[in-house]
Amino acid sequence: MKRLFQTLVLLLAALMVPTTAVAAFVQLADGWYSPAESQARGLSGVGDLNNDGFVNMDDLTIMINYLLTNDATGINLDNADTNLMGGVTMDDLTALINYLLTNVWPWAPMTETFTVNGVSFKMVTVEGGTFTMGATPEQGSDADVFEKPAHQVTLSSYSIGETEVTQALWLAVMGSNPSYFTPTNGYAENLQRPVEFVCWSWDSCQVFISKLNEMTGKNFRLPTEAEWEYAARGGKLSQGYKYAGSNNFNDVSWNWYNIPSQESGTEGYGTHPVATKSPNELGLYDMSGNVYEWCQDWYGDYTGDSQTNPVGPSTGTLHVYRGGCWRYHYLQCRVSYRSAYPPANPWTLIGLRLAL
Repeated sequence: MKRLFQTLVLLLAALMVPTTAVAAFVQLADGWYSPAESQARGLSGVGDLNNDGFVNMDDLTIMINYLLTNDATGINLDNADTNLMGGVTMDDLTALINYLLTNVWPWAPMTETFTVNGVSFKMVTVEGGTFTMGATPEQGSDADVFEKPAHQVTLSSYSIGETEVTQALWLAVMGSNPSYFTPTNGYAENLQRPVEFVCWSWDSCQVFISKLNEMTGKNFRLPTEAEWEYAARGGKLSQGYKYAGSNNFNDVSWNWYNIPSQESGTEGYGTHPVATKSPNELGLYDMSGNVYEWCQDWYGDYTGDSQTNPVGPSTGTLHVYRGGCWRYHYLQCRVSYRSAYPPANPWTLIGLRLAL
């Protein structure tokens, strides 16, 4: 009976699944990731039960045999947990078949694409959960006093921009580009750089968001500081990295220690096009480095109390910014690093990322 069941399942799978092998490296947020990026994300080889570098009918056969016989000889059971729920069950078989049909795992974050005046941008769903915010152990002695004490935060689900807001999107909404890194100042036209040097800075970002909402009928906003850090850490897919997606800052951030030029007016100086470094676990780019990003919150000191959907102090003089930038030390690109700045001061180091 088992053999008959096995034969029927394999025949059905053969009819459903393309014969070409799918590379074992993972697709998240509508993008493929190289072996190095996949390994950095902790998801390399999911579905590759025989460790041959591909996910194909061989792996499907191995999965079925294991579920029928419980014989794990020659099987990478870590890779067999294809739904990342722990253990290996029929749900993993379903996930594997679906992946072979669609190239997308069931735990891939959902994305939604918006288009404004011909410029498209993506928002990535961040599933809510509880995390430790602030100076967590992987930050070690680099953690600043302002990142302490670490404390538990619970967040509802939300969406966040796949990238920082680009010059192209700002131009599409506002009709002008305030950025410093443009041809006017000797830099090649590349509207995929993040917008920066925004007049009145945080306040002008609110005007931009208000106009974007009028154009889309949505309720975009800046992320709260807690939402920003949870997303930078990778949400429920977090691997506990020091930076947003890696323990190696060079993999994920543009900062003073790896920009191609430190001479003003040369092309390698300053900001860089978004999404040219590796993403984090959620498929988010540049949450470490490139430009700092405004948060919605007024700046305030941490407490050790557990919080749910915190929004920061009700008043203040400085707004929080996060994420590190091209001009400063890579240690400021850490996921827990925080600082603040007056809301009305433009700066070539600060841009923004949308939340929804």
